[in-house]
Parts: sequence; structure tokens; C-alpha cells
Amino acid sequence: MEDNTYYEYETLEGDTWDSISLDFFDDENYVSEIMAMNPEYISILIFSEGVILKIPALEKVDESSLPPWKRG
Repeated sequence: MEDNTYYEYETLEGDTWDSISLDFFDDENYVSEIMAMNPEYISILIFSEGVILKIPALEKVDESSLPPWKRG
């Protein structure tokens, strides 16, 4: 079952997908998840101020349960 929980974020001038991912998740690797929730903005590389994006509410993975090569 898919969880559609999300936060709304209003962009600042100069935001990028990477910077938004880093701000929310302390990791730039969640860009595809953010883009998937905002397909109407995929062509934008650098945002202007005031665009409302949906940011997925992702669960934090307990890294102690991951194999050593997948831990951060």
C-alpha cells in the first residue's frame, strides 16, 4: 500500500531539486521521490520563489539493521 503523506514546501528563489532534498532529508539522493510527487515541475532546474511543492514524508531507515556496506 502506498503512503501519500507529504509536506508542502514553498520554494525560495534559487532552490534546486538537490538543495530541497538536502534541506529536507540531509541527503541529495531523494530527488527522484520529490520529482515523482511534482511531475508538473520536472522541467524546472532552478526554482523561482513561491512554487508550492509536495515533499514526501519518508520514514527514516534504522541503519543498524542494514548490512555494513549499506550503512552511511
